[in-house]
Amino acid sequence: MKKKKILYFFFIFLTVFIFFTYIYSKFFKKTKIIPEEPKLNEEEIYQSNIIQDIYYSTKDAEGNEYIIKADLGEIDYSNRNILYLTKVDALIILKNSDKILIKSDFGKYNIDNFDTIFSKNVILNYLDNKIIGEYLDFSLERELMIISKNVVFNNIENTLKADVIEINISTKDTRIFMYEKEKKVNIKSKNKNGNN
Repeated sequence: MKKKKILYFFFIFLTVFIFFTYIYSKFFKKTKIIPEEPKLNEEEIYQSNIIQDIYYSTKDAEGNEYIIKADLGEIDYSNRNILYLTKVDALIILKNSDKILIKSDFGKYNIDNFDTIFSKNVILNYLDNKIIGEYLDFSLERELMIISKNVVFNNIENTLKADVIEINISTKDTRIFMYEKEKKVNIKSKNKNGNN
């Protein structure tokens, strides 16, 4: 009989415990509400990838300095080390040499190795030399500048038109050529009055 009573009290206790636990969890226990992450539409995502007033500066082992500025930059989604630039200004300060200024409408800048592709309305100024083109591939690592597409070179003495001008920024060696061998580089000398 004692066993029956103990078992009876145990079931009553268990029933009361389950009942109070249910009531407590249903009415008194505060449930945590985990907020949903906000969903961004494509335009908001695009805007979050835009950086204004870009400025990067670096020096290589030889002491050459490279500074690049842009009004706007957009980080490439597939490669976070690539920036697409708008309204670009660059300054190359070569050790034991004069400064090179570069302007372009657009650019593609690699944060890792500082390689930069300037495109559309590219203007390069060096001493009394001005080079205009549509595309400039600059590499501090390779010490090379390649200007191409509708290239016009102007200085005090000459105007030159070519497909490509390659400049080694370390040695200053320059190659000027056309893509097609039968076409010639067009050079016009200026007289002392500044006329062709």
